[in-house]
Amino acid sequence: MGIGAILIAGPTASGKSALAIRLAERLGGTVMNADSMQVYRDLRVITARPTPDEEAVVPHRLFGHVDAAANYSVARWQADMHGALAALAGEGRMPIVTGGTGLYFKALTQGLSDIPPVDQDVRAAVRADAEGRAPEELHLMLAAVDPVTAARLRPSDPQRIIRALEVFRSSGQPLAHFQAKREGALLHGPFLAFFLEPDRNQLRARIDARFDSMVHSGAVEEVELLMRRGLDPALPAMRAHGVPWIIRALRGEIAMAEAAEGGKADTRRYAKRQHTWFRHQAPEFQWVSPEVADEHILAAFNASI
Repeated sequence: MGIGAILIAGPTASGKSALAIRLAERLGGTVMNADSMQVYRDLRVITARPTPDEEAVVPHRLFGHVDAAANYSVARWQADMHGALAALAGEGRMPIVTGGTGLYFKALTQGLSDIPPVDQDVRAAVRADAEGRAPEELHLMLAAVDPVTAARLRPSDPQRIIRALEVFRSSGQPLAHFQAKREGALLHGPFLAFFLEPDRNQLRARIDARFDSMVHSGAVEEVELLMRRGLDPALPAMRAHGVPWIIRALRGEIAMAEAAEGGKADTRRYAKRQHTWFRHQAPEFQWVSPEVADEHILAAFNASI
């Protein structure tokens, strides 16, 4: 049985989109989006979404199909991807799935956990109990009731620790219990998965240069239009890297140069988190240098035929 899909992940600004387009040209594929910010139609420039010219080279799916007012989730992406993959099967095209959102790839290859909603009174009680406690103490509390999840989380990650405590107190079951019962994996046949690993110094330079380019190529105007809509600042689209900083600059709170530096710093930190997440959460991905990725991936694909 041949390969049914190629997955290309990597940190932001590592060249994933360009690689996906080249592979789609070679293999008769369609580029499928697995980036949680590139789904928003309002954010083409600030998220470095493929340009119209790039989208004209090969078919693209799940890019810019969601309004910024939507609180888009991984579950909704999974449902949209399910429909897109079914359509591609009918067209006989190879899915080339690319992006940097780890949970999207996990939903694709492993499915989602059916975690029950947390009772609001329980949430309030857990957070009141957590207030004033050191993160290390919260981690010990979690280890007593859910040692598997506690082992996965750093003591310096109180947000996820509190979330796991909420799930336990609301359901009576540890979070690990639900995460072990994943359902709905979308890929059922063989696939190839790669994570682009650029040189760290080069990646930092690429991130900085790309953000400067975006600021001078329409990102400010794009964010200004978004700001005028008066959307809830807690929405995912309003928290895309650079957006809150540029909004502050547009309001006259800071200089645009400071906003650019803040956006770059946020993006660099995000790239570091992407490295860490895929290293520990996605063992099925082969790590490859961008300089040899085309040759490496095509060789692996041809060897599978």
